[in-house]
Formats: sequence, C-alpha cells, structure tokens
Amino acid sequence: MAKVGILMGSDSDLPVMGKAAKMLEDFGIDYEMKVISAHREPDIFVDYAKTAQERGIEVIIAGAGGAAHLPGMCAAIFPLPVIGVPIHTKSLGGVDSLYSIVQMPSGIPVATVAIDGAANAAILAAKMLSISDKELRQKLAEYKESLKKQVAAKDEKLGEIGYEAYLKQM
Repeated sequence: MAKVGILMGSDSDLPVMGKAAKMLEDFGIDYEMKVISAHREPDIFVDYAKTAQERGIEVIIAGAGGAAHLPGMCAAIFPLPVIGVPIHTKSLGGVDSLYSIVQMPSGIPVATVAIDGAANAAILAAKMLSISDKELRQKLAEYKESLKKQVAAKDEKLGEIGYEAYLKQM
C-alpha cells in the first residue's frame, strides 16, 4: 500500500518530481504519483486529498510552479504532513513558487524544500515515516553514511590529482 502521495500540477513537473519517486524507491517506500490540478479539476483534487489518508497515504509531496496552490490546498484538506516542492518557472525562476508555498497562513503548515528539491522532499518524507519504522531509520542512517563516504572519496581524489586535474574531470 502506498504511504506517500506524489502530486504535481502538470506533467512538465515530472523531471523534477521523478527525483522524489526515485529516492522513495531507494528507501523501499511505496508511493503513488499523480498529475492533478487544484485549479483545473478542483472536484477531483478535493476528493483525492479527502480520501488519501484512508487509502494509506501518510505524507503528501506536492510539487507546483507559479501560483503553486497545490501544496497549500493539500495541507488545508489532508490532515497529515504535506511537503511542498517549488518548481522552477521561466518567468521568476521558481521564487514565485517558493513564496507561494512557504507563506502559508497560521494553522496550515507546509514543509517546504528548495526550488526543484524533490529528492530532499522524499528524504524528509522518509524521516517522517521513520519515526515509527526502525528499519527505515536504519536505511536513512546508511544513506547518510554513504553521503559521508562520497565526500571523503572526492576529497581523497582532489588531494591525489590536484584541483586543476580534478576540475577537468568534472
């Protein structure tokens, strides 16, 4: 049963939101992914948000660009955590999306990650789910250790070949 809902207002958001799906897959977390518009199909959206919890969804990750109402509307209806992913826009670079998501009124919180930060949204969702899942908590600890090892390997390589050669390989 899916534990995380990944929503996006347009299929053009899929390259960004797919990073959340990939990260959840890496942690072994079931998810469902949908293109759903709070503006163009409000009845379908409201039904989704109202029934998500009874379908087993424990966290929603909602990506949106521009006016970016999808995460906030999810938070207004869905009683469990919502994580907003501001999507980069051509007109304002995603800052419009960021402000729209992060400036929610008191009582309707949306955890918000960086512009196009869907991978971090998935990690945050995993951390939320790990509160009651020790196996997932261990996977998160292993992931964090792998990040540490990646940085150490890069530092070692830099020390071996020098910065000019390192830059050429990037």
